[in-house]
Amino acid sequence: MAPNKSTQSSQPMNGRVLFYSLLLTLQYGAQPLISKRFTRREVIVTSSVLTCEIAKVMCALFFMVKEGSLRRAYKEWTLVGALTASGLPAAIYALQNSLLQISYRNLDSLTFSILNQTKIFFTAIFTYFILRQKQSIQQIGALFLLIVAAVLLSIGEGSSKGSTGGHADQTLFYGIIPVLVASVLSGLASALCQWASQVKKHSSYLMTIEMSIVGCLCLLASTLKSPDGEAIRQYGFFYAWTPLTLVPVISNALGGILVGLVTSYAGGVRKGFVVVSALLVTALLQFLFEGKPPSMYCLVALPIVVSSISIYQKYPYQIKIKKKES
Repeated sequence: MAPNKSTQSSQPMNGRVLFYSLLLTLQYGAQPLISKRFTRREVIVTSSVLTCEIAKVMCALFFMVKEGSLRRAYKEWTLVGALTASGLPAAIYALQNSLLQISYRNLDSLTFSILNQTKIFFTAIFTYFILRQKQSIQQIGALFLLIVAAVLLSIGEGSSKGSTGGHADQTLFYGIIPVLVASVLSGLASALCQWASQVKKHSSYLMTIEMSIVGCLCLLASTLKSPDGEAIRQYGFFYAWTPLTLVPVISNALGGILVGLVTSYAGGVRKGFVVVSALLVTALLQFLFEGKPPSMYCLVALPIVVSSISIYQKYPYQIKIKKKES
């Protein structure tokens, strides 16, 4: 018996999804190490984030031209529709990216990656309030495990570096707190993007372009009064940059494109696989390139995070259908 057309058409799509997922796994797992290794501490955060957003726009435009969707998107695009779909999420993501850049520099790579997974918990909360998506009992338990791991890491980071009070404070206020606030913002922005994609039917590339442009405008406006803006005016936009600084910028930009593609083609289940795999990639790369094995707190928290994400993806909420009596 010959395979039906739907089976044949699904095979290339599954291969594409697998390819995007593998790329995103490598990018997501390696990004903390790449940023830490190739970005000097003196680099102005706003300049790095702005350059990354510009790179996202260029990448998205390139892919839209390649697939032939740019002309159609241009004809259908409206300013009101773009601001409605992408304005608020873009502003949120711009602030989130700035916080992540700060956190990268003050936490070890694996701790950062695990704490960053708390965004799943906040995404679940905001999707419930915005989209009314309910969670199963198993998913609620998994989210609780995730928070336990985050608290464990927070306590562990503070106590392990508690011998020097100033250094512990720097880890808390410039490492742990920024990444947790960024997770809250990520959850809110993800829920808003999901709502926009269901209502506006935007392509992932167009959404990336709109959000990056709005995010750039918000960041440029913030430079009028922010310390980063003062530093840019005093030292220049590319102060302390080297050619290698472009490596994490381009990697982060491609990661933003891949997130949209994986979510668009595969949804949350495959993205959960990416998140779990990326944690393992981060731990392996940190050991290989930094020669530093994971701390005891990370070793305890890592299986908790992996288990919680796996349970959350495996036991989705099931809508109960009442049988009508004949």
